Amino acid sequence: MKDVAQQLDLILRGAVEVIQQTELEAKLKRSLSEKRPLRIKAGFDPTAPDLHLGHTVLIHKLKHFQDLGHNVIFLIGDFTGMIGDPTGVSETRRALTKEQVQENAKTYQRQIFKILDPEKTTIDFNSRWMGPMTADGLIQLAAHYRVARMMERDDFHKRYHEQKPISVHEFLYPLVQGYDSVALKADVELGGTDQKFNLLVGRELQRDYGQESQVVITMPLLEGTDGVKKMSKSVGNYIALEDKPGEMFGKVMSISDTLMYRYYELLTTEDLGQARSLHPMEAKQTLAELIVAQYHGAEAGKQARAEFAQKFQKQEFPDAPDVRVQLTTNDLRDGKAIGLVDLVAKTGLVPSKSEARRLVIQGGVELDGQKQSDANSVLMVIPGRQYRLKVGRRKFAIVEYREP
Repeated sequence: MKDVAQQLDLILRGAVEVIQQTELEAKLKRSLSEKRPLRIKAGFDPTAPDLHLGHTVLIHKLKHFQDLGHNVIFLIGDFTGMIGDPTGVSETRRALTKEQVQENAKTYQRQIFKILDPEKTTIDFNSRWMGPMTADGLIQLAAHYRVARMMERDDFHKRYHEQKPISVHEFLYPLVQGYDSVALKADVELGGTDQKFNLLVGRELQRDYGQESQVVITMPLLEGTDGVKKMSKSVGNYIALEDKPGEMFGKVMSISDTLMYRYYELLTTEDLGQARSLHPMEAKQTLAELIVAQYHGAEAGKQARAEFAQKFQKQEFPDAPDVRVQLTTNDLRDGKAIGLVDLVAKTGLVPSKSEARRLVIQGGVELDGQKQSDANSVLMVIPGRQYRLKVGRRKFAIVEYREP
């Protein structure tokens, strides 16, 4: 096992906050002296059947701890999944049935071992201790927290003042998540920045139950391919772990250069200095190959890269496009977005907006190598990023927006 300083280098990579780092260092020192691995916990509610790269930020951090010799616990919140996490929602979340949760949990187990070592990973379910808990036990658990503290939580506070309903069962969510740490005797819990309240409840409950408080490490929420919103299937800016290799490669290639380095930091263990020393196109292709290889194998990664190079660089998109278009603030809606039809018309490669609409509907427009067919789609424009448009069979444009 590496010394404390070496461990911290990897543990702190990409982390937003550590509560408290002095406690983490003390736990690591004790772990070395006692030759006792730390117990590292991260929980995932199986609310949807497929995982995307946004979910893997925490899984990669679990892998970091695993590589350092610690015990990692991938906790499937099959009990909390039936409550529904109130984090970041403006109304009561619809609870899933037990059957839905169990079906989704099966797919999680298959997908996480693309990253984690199955021989060194403990998978647990919080229904194991919450299912048998009696009403008396639940009342005792609820007695450990005050309503006033619960209402300090941002989403509850906001909904209360907006006179939006808060169901009593939603208060149970952070309590159960916190009690998970008691049941598992967690030394460290990982979570997204949006989970900080729940993670801190775990620290408090462990103290109440006579345990040493866990260290909390929060990780950033990964932006999706649009570079703006958190990666989410509902937004459509996600890269699923079970996307086909070519599709996955193309989606990674569509992200901005700025976001690319964030993906390097959070989704790989590659040297960031070395990545930044490469030409951005080379760096992005290397990243895309690494990600495809992670989930589909090294050969699939190489093949996806070769196919991309052949299709989009050598044949499909010329070094000298027909036009280069500089968007202005006046072209954008609220200074942020432009409709796909407007974007195509702006290139001047079609005679009118109606022709642009017709081409999109007929599948005659590609944006960054991806065929477009929704004439109502809107592009969130990232300043400084170049967008490659193929209009019809032989017309090409590069479009860019730079902030004034």
